[in-house]
Amino acid sequence: MKNQYDIVVVGAGPAGAMAAHAAAQTGARVLLLEKDRQAGIPVRCAEGVGEGSFRKVFPQVPESWICQRITKAVIHAPSGAELPIASRHTGLLLDRKRFDFDLAHRAVQAGAELFVKANVHGMHIDKAKGAQVQVRWLDREVTVTAQVVIGADGVESRVGRWGGLKTVTPLRDLDACAQVLAGPVDLAMDTCHFYFSEHVTPGGYAWIFPKGDGLANIGLGVSGDRCADARPYAQLQAFLHQHFPGIRQLSATCGGVPCCAPMKKIVSDRLMLAGDAAHQVNPLTGGGIVNALIAGRLAGKIAGQAVQENDCSAERLREYEKTWQQTEGVRQARAFRLKQAMFSLNDERLNILADTVLNLPFEKRTIINIFKYALLKKPSLIWDAVKVFT
Repeated sequence: MKNQYDIVVVGAGPAGAMAAHAAAQTGARVLLLEKDRQAGIPVRCAEGVGEGSFRKVFPQVPESWICQRITKAVIHAPSGAELPIASRHTGLLLDRKRFDFDLAHRAVQAGAELFVKANVHGMHIDKAKGAQVQVRWLDREVTVTAQVVIGADGVESRVGRWGGLKTVTPLRDLDACAQVLAGPVDLAMDTCHFYFSEHVTPGGYAWIFPKGDGLANIGLGVSGDRCADARPYAQLQAFLHQHFPGIRQLSATCGGVPCCAPMKKIVSDRLMLAGDAAHQVNPLTGGGIVNALIAGRLAGKIAGQAVQENDCSAERLREYEKTWQQTEGVRQARAFRLKQAMFSLNDERLNILADTVLNLPFEKRTIINIFKYALLKKPSLIWDAVKVFT
């Protein structure tokens, strides 16, 4: 590890690896730092993506990244009513260990230097001289100077706070999640399931994402301000006992997801944030993989250009912030408004909604129509739903 680079990227998840790859392609000297022993480990993700949006980033998706293709979805009401959804869209269940590793490999192939078990524990930014990043790598203490730092260090990001950006997520918009990889699951492997109940998952939902071979990611999320009444891991164990008695758990994970409105500032002098560190998550679904890929690629490209121009000021880096806000940020804001409306529904209203939609012909049981019926008392939000889901 050298003491000077053009760009330091903290975190080798999808956002960080994409940023490092894009920055290295501009010719910048890039250092990619990962605190764990390998990119992609541990997996703290349900691993699902919409195939259409994912292929906009990777038109040719390697089969090794795909565990399972999803063609159907079923929503479960609190009453137990099952609502199959009509949709032309398909999904992919990724192998995040392989996917993240390959993204890091691409960054290295493009010229970035990757160091694992590298813990960033401090940062100081001097507008004139650059950013100094303190790294504990194995048994060494290293201070690295860079022109730009890209913080892609997840929801628990410290890089943003060190750089003076307001990264605090309101507790009500920080979903606490628990998930297990478990089997055998006696369900169709091409179908995802979603469960809604204010008593089981207040402010969130439960999911079953099949991964093939009888295995599935089964998890749930609870609004952070409701965790005292509904602790996610305990709620998940009760859910498993009810729906899958005797199931065997192969792994378990817990974590937080920032399901909030877009951050207003994601850059400052010599600093950019991307991925969960910048709260670039769909607030309605909690999905953040594709957003992280898009944001990371954009941040890395603009950081590399800024280094070439010898202008790493907040004003120059704000091109990234403005571009994000005008595109994906607009969608995120719409999804946040929908989330606030949908997760305020109690179980009685959710059951009525399910019964109403079940009376429609199957081809009319679309996500958009579900939202139209759910938002009859808030018609101004129906356009948001149309824009989000089309």
